[in-house]
Amino acid sequence: MDPVKDLPPAHVAMHHEKSGFVRRNWLKLALSALITACLLYAIAKEDMSLVPSLDKFRSVRWWTVGGYVVMLFVLTYFRAVRWRYLLRSFADVPKARLLRLSLVGFAAILILPFRIGEFVRPMMLKKDIKISMSAATGTIVAERIVDGLVVSVVLALGLLYLPTIDPLPETVVGLSSVKMSIVRGSGFTMLAVFGIAFTTIAVFYFARDFARRATLAVFGIFSKKLAEKLAGMASGLADGLHFLQRGRDAFPFLLETGAYWLLNGLAMWFLAWGCGVVHVDGSPIRIAEGFAMMGMLGATVLIPGPPGLLGLFHVGIYCGMSLFFPADVIEGPGAVYTFLLYGIQGIFTTVTGGICLLDPRARRELAEANHESIEVT
Repeated sequence: MDPVKDLPPAHVAMHHEKSGFVRRNWLKLALSALITACLLYAIAKEDMSLVPSLDKFRSVRWWTVGGYVVMLFVLTYFRAVRWRYLLRSFADVPKARLLRLSLVGFAAILILPFRIGEFVRPMMLKKDIKISMSAATGTIVAERIVDGLVVSVVLALGLLYLPTIDPLPETVVGLSSVKMSIVRGSGFTMLAVFGIAFTTIAVFYFARDFARRATLAVFGIFSKKLAEKLAGMASGLADGLHFLQRGRDAFPFLLETGAYWLLNGLAMWFLAWGCGVVHVDGSPIRIAEGFAMMGMLGATVLIPGPPGLLGLFHVGIYCGMSLFFPADVIEGPGAVYTFLLYGIQGIFTTVTGGICLLDPRARRELAEANHESIEVT
């Protein structure tokens, strides 16, 4: 007797989709669970607290929480609809549709490990426009590389020009195993990584034949099959840079990307000020420090990690705060700030994505995209 065969057809399909997802991603899921467990174990051994005690919330200006949520709505809108400029070379997609797709995709990125959710948007989109999966994914890669360049440049500028607390602690406050020397070097490392990534994709776009020959010459030494595969993947992803040849797409995309990150930095500064994050002399957090913390957080969460960015998010904020604020502030108002920032963003992303899935069309597209990926596998 086969228990699966005895199920109704709809339940059988659901069973195969779930098993297909697990089969395709079992290694990522296992590594994610391991990383999450290690992060939680490390945090439990350190002085960092994921949930601050109630008495630490006394200094919060609660009206700023509402202001932060409003800013979060606006910056999320820019984050979602700017994608249309990357897609115009293939199709004109209405803003309302992009907003719905993007909100579902953002929730998937948050919930699923190792940024598997990045593939949700292109897979749902390709159901009704003529675009290949590699080209759709290429637009996401281009978007992510530009975002990486922005946050790493902001972080590098903050590390170069903003005065830090003196003396600078040897380790991150609350994380004695993380050296501040590593934190300071991370901004420049991330800048180099995203700079190289953008240059590589750009070369494949503007000088594809040369880039392909170079890839085959270098990696073909080890494996011709691997070299062909890498060249094909890079060529497909490079299609996401079509917008660079069209000024009417490139400039608006960069403008809305700038608006997104500008509002993001201002929102992070505003909430930190509302939580009472201050310097040793009692002066409030500066706007530029809010942007530096945004750069540190952005560089941290771009790294594939556990579901919900649990622990990774907190490490990014604590690393940023340790550059500018004393330990008692970080462990008091700073802990509250981290808790509220993480909680608000997590709830907002999950709820807005869930609301979009109330639309039967969105649910159908998501189910079809997942089913198609199973068949391809």
